Amino acid sequence: MGSVRSVTRTAYLDHPGPIPLAHRGFDRDGLENSMRAFQSAIDLGFRYLETDVHATSDGVLVAFHDESLDRVTDRTGTITSMPWAQVSQARIGGVEEIPRLEVMLHTWPQARFNIDIKSASAIGPLVRVIERARAHDRVCVTSFSDTRRRQALRRLTRPVATTAGQITTARFRAATQAAARSRRSLVARAMGDADGLQVPVRFRRVPVVTEATVAAAHSAGKFVHVWTINDPGEMNRLLDLGVDGLVSDRADLLKQVLTQRGQWA
Repeated sequence: MGSVRSVTRTAYLDHPGPIPLAHRGFDRDGLENSMRAFQSAIDLGFRYLETDVHATSDGVLVAFHDESLDRVTDRTGTITSMPWAQVSQARIGGVEEIPRLEVMLHTWPQARFNIDIKSASAIGPLVRVIERARAHDRVCVTSFSDTRRRQALRRLTRPVATTAGQITTARFRAATQAAARSRRSLVARAMGDADGLQVPVRFRRVPVVTEATVAAAHSAGKFVHVWTINDPGEMNRLLDLGVDGLVSDRADLLKQVLTQRGQWA
């Protein structure tokens, strides 16, 4: 089954074949979401980098997954309650600074960034960073919350690629159960302003990525990216289904699989 090139309004999806996304960079040393991890992915040839964002109490946007510093840094505390002067002192794995998204955009001007908005306080800072960097064609704005995602889209001066939040994804899944003759229009309506889906293989034992759901998304001109896939066998299975991208912690294995399939660009 062939993949679809979504009718997106930006150049973000301008990539031949399935898109490989490096999840929080490529972490081999317990340094996820660090500049070193992202550089490791770039060095492997990855152009698409996945990151989450939070804002400090004084509005500095950081590329970081957790709400708090506790799990992966040598400091503690909730990012949204701390100013950048404090957050900047934390070291991932005791050695790497927490990166600012704006620095990443300027450091790797050819890279494209899949950005998950983790909190409402990050919406304004993200919009300002995208606008200052003129990065509209280089980002995909995502969030589990459709509300956060849409608030960011409304504030941007130009369109960006975007994917469905949890509610929109649930509506998509329901629409795929419709009769074939009405499925395409229902799926398109359910997806609304989203260019595609970024989903797990299953959610609470309910299959999300199947041959039928991939076909339904493609029929409506929407793409399907799947996270977080670290097993080569599962990578191959999903690529055989025709998914348009894979998010992985194992950038090395994902590159190997795509290379073996003749799909590494």
